[in-house]
Amino acid sequence: MSNADLLAMLVGRETAKALAAKPLAELFGFTKPRQKQLCEDAATYTVHPALAAAKELFTRCIRERMEEEDLCFSSPETTKAFLCSKIGHLEHEAFWCLWLDAQHRLILAEELFRGTITQASVYPREVVKRALAVNAAAVILAHNHPSGVAEPSQADQMLTRTLKEALALVDVRVLDHFVIAGHQGTSFAARGLL
Repeated sequence: MSNADLLAMLVGRETAKALAAKPLAELFGFTKPRQKQLCEDAATYTVHPALAAAKELFTRCIRERMEEEDLCFSSPETTKAFLCSKIGHLEHEAFWCLWLDAQHRLILAEELFRGTITQASVYPREVVKRALAVNAAAVILAHNHPSGVAEPSQADQMLTRTLKEALALVDVRVLDHFVIAGHQGTSFAARGLL
């Protein structure tokens, strides 16, 4: 089946004709519209409700897979896909924590800090408080780069070291830190930056 045929199953044949020319990542809200104008289009652009529902089901599917024992760490790609679906499309920086139990099963995935288009302030004290509140044994850190470049900055590396040291004091291991940009992601663990 073509993209247009699949879209028609979700939104109807007429709407699908109008939407079929756009990139799928844009239609589902994973990326910003390519030709977003600065005036009314930017303020009024929304994802079709049926497509937003399909995206949410996809995100929940990934989360279910992550909640299964050991799956999220045998498959970093699953973790990256989940994070891309949650924060890859945002126009502001967001800092997330995936809190894990002693068997590395997901307890909670949440946004802890929200920032501007270029930075988010992250407070180690608040991260440690939250780790204790959810009784986490480990954590995967993540934040997005709205610029579209998934490369860790020096500031990202310093923050990771600071958080790793602070969380180690309360016996919470930092397993990874992902930098997400659109549908791309960079793992600190894979790069040997932890």
